[in-house]
Amino acid sequence: MNRFFLIGSALIGLASALPAVAAPTTFFGEDVNTGGDPTQVTPTSSTAARNLFFTNLVGVGTETFESIANGSGTPLAIDFGAAGTATINGSGNVAAGNDGNGRYAVSGNQYYLAGTGDFTIDFSAPIAALGFYGIDVGDFGGHLTLTLTDAASNLTTVTVPNTVGSGGSTSGSVLYFGFYDTGDTYISVSFNNDSGGADLFAFDDFSIGSTTEVVPVPAPEPLSIAVLGAGLLGLSFCRRRRG
Repeated sequence: MNRFFLIGSALIGLASALPAVAAPTTFFGEDVNTGGDPTQVTPTSSTAARNLFFTNLVGVGTETFESIANGSGTPLAIDFGAAGTATINGSGNVAAGNDGNGRYAVSGNQYYLAGTGDFTIDFSAPIAALGFYGIDVGDFGGHLTLTLTDAASNLTTVTVPNTVGSGGSTSGSVLYFGFYDTGDTYISVSFNNDSGGADLFAFDDFSIGSTTEVVPVPAPEPLSIAVLGAGLLGLSFCRRRRG
């Protein structure tokens, strides 16, 4: 038997045997503020990331904090409409307006001010997607990471690639981060601030989606091992005709 046929057949067999490994698919956009406080940036790149994230979702709910009393602290009940409810526990409270130090709402007038500590969102039903605006993240050296907890208490850590400034150099910047997962669902998400109390983070427009509300847009098929194997089979055929 021709050795090209053997190689092609082996590659096709390998392609069919490879396991499918699912992981959160993430979306990120950031508008870095260079105007200084109390400048509010136009959320161009961040909103573009939000829009791209939303192309993969149907019927999700968003909490804008507009219907919650200013100053309300944790535990804080939030409502995503038909998508479900949740409770925020940990550091933070609802705030309003531009505080002159880099924190403000992206939509409406109110937002969630997380303070310098961590907080967790516990969901009434498992979610497969989460997105949000982050305001003033990282201007004093803080990094934002998310810890996702599924129903079996397995933890997944996701790093938000925010720009890291110092001494307020990027104060008032706006980012959008979102993820969906077609292989797992999560009962809680923790927002972790590693600045050691030096950095205040704010958030607006939390959006969630269930498994049925995640409808990924098909991506173009990459060149696969199976296609490579088919090409080798064609090469084998050509070699036989020349012989």
